[in-house]
This record gives sequence, structure tokens and C-alpha cells, in this order.
Amino acid sequence: MSTLVIVGTQWGDEGKGKIVDLLTGRADVVVRFQGGNNAGHTLKVSGEQIIVHLIPSGILYPDTLNIIANGMVVDPSVLLKEKESLQQRGHFLKDKQLLISDRAHVIMPYHRIIDHGREEFLGKAKIGTTGRGIGPAYEDKASRMGIRVGDLLRPDILDQRVRSALDEKNFLIEHRFKLAPLDPGQVVEEYLDYGQKLAPHITDTTHVLYNRISEGSRVLFEGAQGTLLDIDHGTYPYVTSSNVVAGNVCCGSGVSPTKIENIWGVVKGYSTRVGQGGFPTELDNDLGEEIRRIGGEYGATTGRPRRCGWLDLVVVNHSVRLNGLTGIALTKMDVLTGISPLKICTSYELDGQLIDRVPANTKDLERVVPRYREVKGWDEPLGLCRSYEDLPKNARDYVETIEHLTGVSVNLVSVGPSREQSILRKSSF
Repeated sequence: MSTLVIVGTQWGDEGKGKIVDLLTGRADVVVRFQGGNNAGHTLKVSGEQIIVHLIPSGILYPDTLNIIANGMVVDPSVLLKEKESLQQRGHFLKDKQLLISDRAHVIMPYHRIIDHGREEFLGKAKIGTTGRGIGPAYEDKASRMGIRVGDLLRPDILDQRVRSALDEKNFLIEHRFKLAPLDPGQVVEEYLDYGQKLAPHITDTTHVLYNRISEGSRVLFEGAQGTLLDIDHGTYPYVTSSNVVAGNVCCGSGVSPTKIENIWGVVKGYSTRVGQGGFPTELDNDLGEEIRRIGGEYGATTGRPRRCGWLDLVVVNHSVRLNGLTGIALTKMDVLTGISPLKICTSYELDGQLIDRVPANTKDLERVVPRYREVKGWDEPLGLCRSYEDLPKNARDYVETIEHLTGVSVNLVSVGPSREQSILRKSSF
């Protein structure tokens, strides 16, 4: 048995896609266990940039099984377009490369309408969602009126569930958002067609995963977003609509906790955040803009510019504790070249007291004053470094400072966007 979980330790966008793509070369199965197409993972292979939103990053390996597990919410139209796009670029040429849980929930057209409508209705108080319908889909799941992927293969069940849902949703769409109601018959027809197109992929993935793990397959669980966007443990209410921490691997994929062996957290060498909410180490200045430019810090899903700031180890240590990290994958070290000194946030000051935790109340997070440790920077480019010893001394000092302050070994250092620009210090499986 060999299992590895990859999670984000900040506000998402840490570079998980590249790390998963790299480690997938050593895996037999790659699993997405939460979220939907509100997360985009950017992969760069042989100079080609590929962005996936729903399909696990292992899809670029023809012999790797990819699973969209029960904890996800799936927009069938997006999934089919993503499949088509990958096939046009010479990937995902065999249906057996992807399985979809029949228990995963489906994003319906009314979910997208409600998502957009609420954000417009809230105005300046908006959460900053991607508008993909993720939150409303999870709401319906919790209220037991959701539609699951397996329902797309059952015309009678789908018709009944859609009509029941639209009895409520159309009232909201018409009277609050002042939009035209949806026609139940058209929705059912559209989604039955999606079901037929996705039928070769739909199955009980919990059964498949149990068998593959029992057989000794190497299984990689690919998280989306980051720990600070977790619905319970993140900077609420500016969070996503699912649990993104490692503990949700079990609920989101149907795998027993006793089967999880290693948990790696992806840490960007600095901090970024998209949308609203407190960001203690934000650099709202020319340096922040320069980091954004060099790092290409724009959302893979929305294109929105990311807010940039110094590395915040209060945030990272929050993730260390919640996820039980056994290793760190440190990304985008190359972006920091030429910046000196570098600053690492080690604690906050709140109302005159030093704290080493993330406050539960976002208003308190907005008021904290970050306290920093300075580390000397480096001027040497890192893109050609292929071993840890190739890194400049000050870059190694930065890595080792992170290890010392988190108590977790940095097992992988990324020095550029491509697969080969990675220094693996410890085996993943």
C-alpha cells in the first residue's frame, strides 16, 4: 500500500498542479476528492501549458487512472469541453483513463444563475466566488435535494428531481433575481444527453479505490484550493464551499483513514490570495506588483490578479497542524530571485498581544500586525538548478528556515514551471 495526499497550505494557487503532475509519474491512480471547476491547475509539459479544472492532473499520463470522486461537484458541460480540449491536444485518448463517482453531485444551470445573482445582489459585500455554481450545488447536497452523477443515467429519477428543485429555484430566479425561469423539460433533456456522453466513465469509484489500494497501487489524492479556504478551518466567510483539508480525503473519496500514509503540503515561497478577506502580509505596492508579474499571478480559472505578499508561516503552521503534514513541497522559489532581504511572517500582534494562530474572525485577521524574520535573498537564477546543492547558499538558508519554523521537512523544491525544474529531496512513495 502506498498513498500520498497533496493539499494546499495557503489560500490556494500554491502550484499544486505542477507538483501533482510531477508526482503522478510515480503514481498509478490520481484522485480529486473535493471542489469543482472553481479550481484550475496549471501544468507545463515540454513548453506546452495545459489548464485542467475538473479532470485530475494525472490525465497527461496515458497509463494512469484518474478518478473524480464522490466529494466533488461536477459541471457536465465543463467536463465534456475539458475532455474535448485535452483530446485535441493529444491527451486523454482512452475513456478508461477517467472514472467519475456515481455519488458525486451535479452542478445544474440554476446553481450558476443563483451564484451570479447572489454576488450581484450583495454588491460590495460579495464573497468573491467564481460564479461557477459550486456553493449552491453543495447547499443542495446538504439539504438533500441535490442531483448526483448516477441520476443522469436514470430518466425517471432525473425528471422528478429537476422538477422538484425548480419548484423552489424558479421562484428565487424570477422574484429575487428578476430573470426568466428555467424550463424543467429542457433541463432534463440537456442533462440526460450529458449522462449518455459520460456513461463510459460513471461507476462506484469507492469500490475501485478499495481494490486498487488493496492491490498495492500507488494512489495520489489531489487537493484543490488551500487550507485557508476550507469551509470549516479557513478565513470564513471568504472560503470555498467544501472541506479542502487532508481529513476530507476519506469522506470525499470513500477511503478509510487507516489507508492514508503520507500528506504533503504545497507551500508557495511567498503568499497570494484571490478575492476578498484579510491578508496580513500583503504587499500592496510596487514589490507586490513585481512579484505578481514575475510569478504570473493571475487566476487559472478566472484570470483575476492575485494579491501578493510575504510568506506567512502563521498561515502555513495552521495548515501543518490541521493536515498533519509529513512533508512540504516548496514552489516558485525562482520568483524571489533578486529580492533582498526576504521577510517571513512568524507571528501576529493583535490588540497588543503576540499570537501564533489564525484568528477565527476575519475582522480580527484584518487587524493583525505581522511580525517578521528577515532572511538574506539571492541574485543567482535558480531555473537550471537540479540538485539541492546547486541552490545558492541563501536560497538553501530560506528553505532551512522554513523547515526549522514549521518542523516539517521540505521534500521538494520547485525552481521553475516545468517538470524538470524540480528538486526532489525525498521520495514521494
